[in-house]
Amino acid sequence: MQPFVPRAKLWLESEGRLVMSDYRLRLLQLIGESGSLAAAAAAMGLSYRRAWGKIKELEANLGYPLVRSEVGGAGGGHTALTPEGQALLAAYARFRDRVEAAVRQAFDDELGSLTRGPSPSA
Repeated sequence: MQPFVPRAKLWLESEGRLVMSDYRLRLLQLIGESGSLAAAAAAMGLSYRRAWGKIKELEANLGYPLVRSEVGGAGGGHTALTPEGQALLAAYARFRDRVEAAVRQAFDDELGSLTRGPSPSA
């Protein structure tokens, strides 16, 4: 049998409304890296409209802006994370890393011996 590994899907809700997920974290990371919602959307295989909708949904559910957009200009538009968006992005990424480490540890403690196969008989 091939070894197996744990996987956990993580997201945050407030009053039943989504306020952060790994998927949305990636979208925000790409916006922060590229300075462009269009580029972030393209990198994730999303339409611009769908990506913008996801950002607006998060902002509505959180009650504060995550991105700031500037339209036009010589180089075209630009989208940047707000300070609140940067703080949420960093905190959620740290939280996710801690949860993943805890899941790996719990897996090793409880199921790790099963992934190594049966022990040789004496």
